Amino acid sequence: MREINTQVVVIGGGATGVGILRDLSMRGIPALLLEQGDLAHGTSSRFHGLLHSGGRYAVKDDKAAQECIEENIILKTIAAHCIEDTYGWFVFLKGDDPNYLELWLQGCDQVGIPVKEVPLEEGFRLEPLLTRQATRIFEVPDATVDGFKLLWSNVKSAEKYGGTYQTYCKVQSLWLENGRVIGVYAEDLITGETLRVRSEIVVNAAGPWSAEIAAMSGFNVDVLKDKGSLLVFNQRLFNRVINRLRVPGDGDIFVPHQTVTVFGTTSHTVELPDDHQVDEQDITYLIELGQNLLEGIERQRIVRSFAGIRPLYESVEDQDQEGRGVSRNFVIIDHQKMDGVQGLVSILGGKLTTYRLMAEKVSDWVAAKLGVHTACRTAEEPLLNEQSAEVWDKARQLIGVAAADKMMERLNEQAGAVVEAIARQPLLGQFVCECEKVTQAEVIHALQDPAVNSLDDLRRQTRLGMGTCQGAYCTYRATPMIQEAFGGWERTVKEYRLLLAERWRGITPVLWGEQLRESELARALFLNVLDLKAEESEG
Repeated sequence: MREINTQVVVIGGGATGVGILRDLSMRGIPALLLEQGDLAHGTSSRFHGLLHSGGRYAVKDDKAAQECIEENIILKTIAAHCIEDTYGWFVFLKGDDPNYLELWLQGCDQVGIPVKEVPLEEGFRLEPLLTRQATRIFEVPDATVDGFKLLWSNVKSAEKYGGTYQTYCKVQSLWLENGRVIGVYAEDLITGETLRVRSEIVVNAAGPWSAEIAAMSGFNVDVLKDKGSLLVFNQRLFNRVINRLRVPGDGDIFVPHQTVTVFGTTSHTVELPDDHQVDEQDITYLIELGQNLLEGIERQRIVRSFAGIRPLYESVEDQDQEGRGVSRNFVIIDHQKMDGVQGLVSILGGKLTTYRLMAEKVSDWVAAKLGVHTACRTAEEPLLNEQSAEVWDKARQLIGVAAADKMMERLNEQAGAVVEAIARQPLLGQFVCECEKVTQAEVIHALQDPAVNSLDDLRRQTRLGMGTCQGAYCTYRATPMIQEAFGGWERTVKEYRLLLAERWRGITPVLWGEQLRESELARALFLNVLDLKAEESEG
């Protein structure tokens, strides 16, 4: 058994958890984050990628709306490299409720969300695929955010201040003595080793798993697990976030991301925190709803589907509500007040847009308990230092402007080593993934990171396989590098099987037309070019 001592243990490597790690570290509080998978493998990467303006909550949830617009402004400053400032349109259609429209305008005004009406002719010119059933269009400061970049940037920033983290480390139980949580017991899922971590405070930021963490020591936390399914289209259908201006519901938002568009969502209460399966009924339902904003949506190519779990806090007022009716506010639970147990705090609810604020409030609580008076600085200090113009210019000369800009956004301060590797060996500047402009040098660099234990980890760090081919070409191109990093062909085949099974789960529900043909091509590549056996590639 390995013994570790720290001041604070943070359970959960989603946006809130890494935000807490960064905030505590910047205040000089030693903290260790434990995550059962890779960073961002849960809710923080399984959402539509919207940086909310608050417009979606302006009528029913004014507190959440105000928090969103305030954090929207902050994140565009401190995390600009993770955000595409697309703006968003709220589109009012023929037959929609005019009373709701007036309430929405009033709500936006009251919480400070800037709204500008867009003339219809200009709207149809800028977004030619937008339905002609639109009668009014309003622009708000919505944006899109890359959850993977955001989380890794928080972790790298935390490390500069002494914060530490361990992925693939699952908490098995809370360590209690005399009515106080004094640490956790965890298992290293890579080595099988047991860890006993002693701390003064444990922060439960496990998202959909929060109730399970609390229950380890007999505490009850009410978390509503609300599953939302989404579709990914093979191109940018819109250049702005497109919302339907009505009471928030299913299938009413399109979000452009890089070279694709994400559309959703649905809302179903589930029992398991990792129930990510999408069924064909969800697909049919979403396509039917999508026709309201995009006529002819059924002719557009869908490359995959996916689902995430919204961990909603179910207050007394919410207990008769379904997922859409539960507040998007967050709550901090001091278990000493609730359960009489010291040293444990849980953070529940909220949205990715408000992760920094949630982390600040939890860190304020922790600091007060520890007698630390250092103020929060996460709203002022950028996540990453600006990369030198010299490195940026050199990268653009070597691999082109578009590819260099994408790489610099992903790597930032670590980009210099990759650029120098390409300068020494120009062949390393060849693209492994053309969709996301990932070079051989970047793949090799990522594979050297101790946190990259699988192909799925590699995908999250580099976006390899996240474009329109869904890994069909780039994964097999990376084979020599993967084989070397993972120590042989047997391990490589195992990783291919796991990655392809995950990709296949998202592709199966949309397997028709062009996507069916491309999937057959991908199957041929892995079965023939890489000489895998059919049974080895089944998911």
